[in-house]
Amino acid sequence: MSNNEKENDLKQFFIRLSPYVKEYKLYLFYSIIGTILVAGASSASAYLVKPVLDEIFIKKDATMLQILPFFVVLAYFSKGFGAWIQTYFMSFVGQDIVRRIKEILLEKILTFEMEFFNRYRNGELVSRVTSDVSVIQNAVSNYLIEAIKNSLVVIGLVVVVIYQSPELAFYGLVVMPLALYPISRIAKSMRKNSKKLQEKNADLSSKLIEIFNNMELIKASASEKIECNQFSNYNKEIFKISMKTVRVSELTSPLMETLGAIAIAVVIVIGGQKVINDEISAGSFFSFVTALFMLYTPFKSLNNLYSKFQIAFAASDRIFEMLDRRARIQDGEKELNESIQKVVFKNVDLFYQQKQALSDINLEVKRGESIALVGSSGGGKSSLVNLLLRLYAPNNGKIIINDTNIQDFTQGSLRSKIAIVTQKIFIFNDSIAQNIAYNREIDEEKVKLALQQARILEYVESLPNGIHTILDEFGVNLSGGQRQRIAIARALYKNPEILILDEATSALDNKTEQEFRDTLSGLLQDRIVIIITHRLSTVSLAQKIYFFQKGKIIANGTQAELLEKCESFREYYKSI
Repeated sequence: MSNNEKENDLKQFFIRLSPYVKEYKLYLFYSIIGTILVAGASSASAYLVKPVLDEIFIKKDATMLQILPFFVVLAYFSKGFGAWIQTYFMSFVGQDIVRRIKEILLEKILTFEMEFFNRYRNGELVSRVTSDVSVIQNAVSNYLIEAIKNSLVVIGLVVVVIYQSPELAFYGLVVMPLALYPISRIAKSMRKNSKKLQEKNADLSSKLIEIFNNMELIKASASEKIECNQFSNYNKEIFKISMKTVRVSELTSPLMETLGAIAIAVVIVIGGQKVINDEISAGSFFSFVTALFMLYTPFKSLNNLYSKFQIAFAASDRIFEMLDRRARIQDGEKELNESIQKVVFKNVDLFYQQKQALSDINLEVKRGESIALVGSSGGGKSSLVNLLLRLYAPNNGKIIINDTNIQDFTQGSLRSKIAIVTQKIFIFNDSIAQNIAYNREIDEEKVKLALQQARILEYVESLPNGIHTILDEFGVNLSGGQRQRIAIARALYKNPEILILDEATSALDNKTEQEFRDTLSGLLQDRIVIIITHRLSTVSLAQKIYFFQKGKIIANGTQAELLEKCESFREYYKSI
């Protein structure tokens, strides 16, 4: 890695962080004052060796015996106090920047389309928001100010070294340029290994999330050992990369120790001869040697820090990849404030990567109408409602609400008019009332009405805390049917203009489903209802059926009309 590449990496890194750092100018100023104190006090403590030796121990000056110890104490107090100021304020800056970046990163990720979330595993995204951002915190809180401090200390001590003996300084400092090339090679390897390590940590997080989310299946299949073995394989890969990183990074220390020892040995031989020949005083020589010894520590630390910065560079690449990404589904500018009178799909095609999910879809549904989408799994029914919610964007054609393309509406105003209940139930670790009123203000009477309509109010009121009962994560303290009724109540609480039921009654028993159908029949008026189901009893609520096969609408009409004119529907009807 050339010097230009190093400078570009550092420059790019801090340019990207500058918008987050610029609000902390006062804190940075305080921290730099502390850093200057540390650097000045370190240089002073090295210089004080000369007068202590020459004036007190050689010349036996009693006045200096009273004065110089005070300056020694002052130097070390200044160094400690400066270090405290530097650490406190830079920690504040680093912690607060990390807090903000985490929030900004999550906010940005949540704007992305569903295709993005299908492509990235949950553990990968969790890793980017937590682990990668924490690495950035180390760079800002610790590495940056350490680099500034050590640079200033190096400069101060170099001044002392050169002041005491320019000739000896040449022999003592020659190690610095000699160390740069091997250290740059080590840093390059560190960055490569760090990126691999972060990716493998993301794999490990994904595996853990997968295990905990599928615990019921793992237990039922007695596959604990298989999952542990897979986790162990990921863990071993992380161990191997970590040890490779340590093996490479720790080469800096023996390299610097060896080169430093050679330089010190040369200085002792040449400097000792000069002291013997009375060319320099013993105090000057020991002040020089002290400064030189002190110099190698911050110089070695600077090289270690550069290797650690490679980890931060790798993490920042992954973070800013997300922050720079543009959501493929962009918000429109119009607010959908008017009532929805009709929804029209015109020649709509949808591809999931290379696979076509919908082909030339045309349908229209008006306010007060209910339609059913039926057909075999994978036929494209759920894809159609995903397009209506703008979770995906059509590759061809358009979807129109009230003569306006839905791409012109803001996503928030569009989705505020739509409620969906799917087979996959989302229950949050919060109260029943909060789960029902999700993203809305809680109205207890409306919550109870929605629960009553979903045929679960009696059960909820039997609980000790009623609608304020806390549900466990994923709703594990509820039965499958109860979870589905909570989801139905959530949709009804929203009082949507478009209600989508995607296999919404699949977990309900026949009696509960019949009760819910009776309720739903009274809610069909003055709204659009789209039903996706394999249950013909639920299909009966719809005024019109659209029959899907392989992403296409094969036929549409009432159940009786489809049975009469569509052979494929008759075969499908017999199979369910």
